[in-house]
Amino acid sequence: MAPLVPDIIGNELNLVIAIIIGIAFGFILEQAGFSTSKKLVGLFYGYDFTVLRVFFTGGLTAMVGVIILGHYGLLDLSLIYVNPTFIWSAVTGGLIMGLGFVIGGFCPGTSVCAAAVGKVDAMIFVGGSFLGVLAFAEGYPMFEDLYKAGAWGNIRIFDLAGMSQGLFAFLLVFIAVTAFVITTMIEKKNNGFIDSELKPLKLYYGLSVIAIIIGLSAFAFPERQSELKQDSNNPEIIAKSKFEMMDADELAFRLLDNDKSIQIFDFRKKEEFKELSLPKSSNWTMDNVFGKDIHKKLATKNMKNVIIANDEAEGKKLAYIANELGYRDIYILKGGMNEFKNEILYFKRPETSTRQTQATYDFREKASKKLPELIEANKKLMNNDEKKTKRVVGGC
Repeated sequence: MAPLVPDIIGNELNLVIAIIIGIAFGFILEQAGFSTSKKLVGLFYGYDFTVLRVFFTGGLTAMVGVIILGHYGLLDLSLIYVNPTFIWSAVTGGLIMGLGFVIGGFCPGTSVCAAAVGKVDAMIFVGGSFLGVLAFAEGYPMFEDLYKAGAWGNIRIFDLAGMSQGLFAFLLVFIAVTAFVITTMIEKKNNGFIDSELKPLKLYYGLSVIAIIIGLSAFAFPERQSELKQDSNNPEIIAKSKFEMMDADELAFRLLDNDKSIQIFDFRKKEEFKELSLPKSSNWTMDNVFGKDIHKKLATKNMKNVIIANDEAEGKKLAYIANELGYRDIYILKGGMNEFKNEILYFKRPETSTRQTQATYDFREKASKKLPELIEANKKLMNNDEKKTKRVVGGC
C-alpha cells in the first residue's frame, strides 16, 4: 500500500486492503451525494461546491499525512512513484475531462460510483469512457507526438517553484482555507442561504484559524532527515557520541571464518563498490539510511551491522544517523576502507617484527592471499544477480 517503515502492511495484504479501501471510498462518495450529477456539476454553476471541498480536503489530508510520516521516518518518500509530467497532454486531457464533466455530469470516479447504485446515465458515461480509452489506444500512433510533448520529467511543484516542501504545504493549506471561505460566500449569494452542514460558521472559522496556526508551527520543526544530516556534520556532536568499533583484523577474520552474524553496509561510491566489494556487503547511500529497504536489514536481530566508508570520520557520520534512528548493533570499520586495504588487502610484511606482532603479521599475510579470492568470487556472484534482476517501473 505504501513504502512504510517498518512494513506495517505486507505485500500479501496489499490487494485485500486495496479492495477494502476502494469499497469504503465508494461508500463515502455515495453518502456524500457524489452519485448525483446535479450535485457534481453545481461546482461549475456556482450553487454547490461540495466537490471542491471534498477532493481538496482529501488531497490536503494525504499531503499532510505523507509529510508527517516522512518527518518521523515512518514512510520512505524516496520510494513513492512520481508520475512523469507531459505538460501538453496534461492540459489537453484536463480540458477534455472538464468538458466531459460539465456535459455528462460525472468524472471517471464518480461515474463508477453512480453506476454501482443503478444510475442509468452513469452507466452510459462509463460506457463512453471505455470507448474513449479504446479510441485513444487504437489511434495512439496519431496522438503520440502530442502525448509525449513537453516532457518535464518526474517533477514536484515545490521543486519547480524553488521552495521547501513545508512551505509549499502551508501555502496550499492556506489557499484551500481561503477557497472554502470564498466558495461559501458564493453559495450564499447564489442560493440565498448557507448550507446547513456548514453551520455554525464560527466553528468553521475557528477551525480554519487553528489549521493555519498548526501550519505555521510546522516551520519551527526542521525535517528530521535534514536535521540528522546536519547534526552528523557537527564535529562536537560526533565527538560526544559513543560508537562501537571493529578493526581491520577482526573484520578480516570474520570474513575468512564466514561469520554469519555480520552484515556489511558499504557507503562508498557505486563505482568504488563495483571495483572492490567485500563478501557479505551491500552498497548504500546516506539517503538510504532513512529508507525502507535498508530497514529490513538493519532491523534483523542478532546481527552485527558493520558500516564501511572510505575513512573512519565518514563512517561515524553514518553510524550516528543509524543510532539516532533507533538501530542497534552498529559497528564502524576502524580507519575505514582505506586502512583495511593497507593493513589487510595490500599488506606488506615489515622486515622486522616483535613477538607480539608476529602472530598479527602472519594472519594479515594469510588474509591478503585468501580475501582477494573471496572478493573475486563475490564479484562474480553479484554480476550474475544483476543479470537476473529486472527493474520494474510504473505508476498510476
